[in-house]
Amino acid sequence: MALSRPSNRAEPRLSPTQVVGAAGEQKALEYLLAQGCRLVASNQRGKVGELDLIMHDGSELVFVEVRVRASSAFGGAAASIGGAKQARLRRAAQLYLLRQFGPSRWPACRFDVVALDADQLNWIKNAF
Repeated sequence: MALSRPSNRAEPRLSPTQVVGAAGEQKALEYLLAQGCRLVASNQRGKVGELDLIMHDGSELVFVEVRVRASSAFGGAAASIGGAKQARLRRAAQLYLLRQFGPSRWPACRFDVVALDADQLNWIKNAF
C-alpha cells in the first residue's frame, strides 16, 4: 500500500448550507444512478457558474441542477430556479460542451432538476 504525503493545504471548511447542498447532491446522484443514468462529471465550476451533475441518460447528456429546501413553502426547491439561474446554467453547459467537444457536433442534451423538499425527491426531466 502506497503512503500518501501530507498536504500543506488545509481542507476547505464547508458552511452548514454547503454541507446540506453536498448531501443533497449525493442523494440525487444515488437516485439517478439507481434509475440507470451514468455519471459523467460533478461540480464542474467555470467562469459563469457551476454544473452540479452531468449524467448520461441513454444517449442524452443531461445537466442536472440539484436544489435542496427544508420545506416546500414559498414554492419549494424547483421554484427557486428562476430565469437568471437558468441562463447561467445554459452558458455553463455551453462552455462545458465547447471544452469537451470543441466546435464539432455536440450530443443531444437536456436540463433536468432534482428538487429535494424536506425528504421528498422530485426528478424533473426537461425542466427548462
